[in-house]
Amino acid sequence: MIKDLLGMLTLYPSIKSYATHKLNVDDIHTLHIEECGNPKGKPVLVLHSGPGTGCENMHKRFFDPEKYRIILFDQRGSGQSTPHASIENNTTQHLISDIDCIRDYLNISKMYLFGSAWGSSLALLYAEEYPQYVLGLLLNSVFLARQKDIDWFYKKGASAIFPDHWQDFISHIPKDEQNNLLAHYSSQLNNSNELARMSAAKHWSLWQARCASLQPHADILEHFSDPHFAIGLACIESHFFSHNCFIEDNVILDNINKIRHLPLFIIHGRYDVICPLENAWQLHQACPSSELIVVRDAGHSIREPGVIDALILASNNILVTEPSVC
Repeated sequence: MIKDLLGMLTLYPSIKSYATHKLNVDDIHTLHIEECGNPKGKPVLVLHSGPGTGCENMHKRFFDPEKYRIILFDQRGSGQSTPHASIENNTTQHLISDIDCIRDYLNISKMYLFGSAWGSSLALLYAEEYPQYVLGLLLNSVFLARQKDIDWFYKKGASAIFPDHWQDFISHIPKDEQNNLLAHYSSQLNNSNELARMSAAKHWSLWQARCASLQPHADILEHFSDPHFAIGLACIESHFFSHNCFIEDNVILDNINKIRHLPLFIIHGRYDVICPLENAWQLHQACPSSELIVVRDAGHSIREPGVIDALILASNNILVTEPSVC
């Protein structure tokens, strides 16, 4: 572990993947998978945010590479998975099935799950479906994927905290369509006019980037402005959110009894505007044995120094916490 001048833990050194896979999960989609760290270490599967963003190099660096077998994959239509930005055969149920397909393909009996934002939703949903294959969960910026959680960011909630950025987000939308932003963006992102499509993707992506951190981060804005990234995020995220993430409302908390025995570490920035702290608090209340760390000087972004510190501390602690029920 490395600490900065303030005594906070920082990311492990950058490492190369020792294996890369292309896994066909149906007639349309091929997933990009990478493995790094210790091939004989405890397996941890990284579930990226979004939907639609893809994994980044920094996701490898939250875990001790000598102790963990770190597995990353780009979800359907995301990152280096193909076809890029495709919403066909792309639902939550497909993603849950893909996770188990990867587990079986890599011959893993049990694994840890690490998920941030949408990745936390996916980790919880998979664990509730297949608790027998899960050793524990490390979650950041919890998103419970309820209608109220979607409405907070795309109707009323975050707009009151970032009214200037909200105005930029909706300014190009006709007045009579501003009450249903998801429908408008879904329509524009499936437009045959490439200029209209890219404009919608840029507005969608920048609204999220501008709300992501407590202090402005130029690298976040640059990353979210990349056309390849923006179109993947916007197309897939609007698709999922227009369909209530393809799950019943409150299904995660309704089924939480299935995973109460599993080690659960929750990290959440107090000033997270995209996924408010209430999400993490309600999950913690539903799982009293979970450990909740509220990072007092952080927002939503996984790049926040306090979030990095808390996640690395938790990733080292989770190894010594075993499930109480098999």
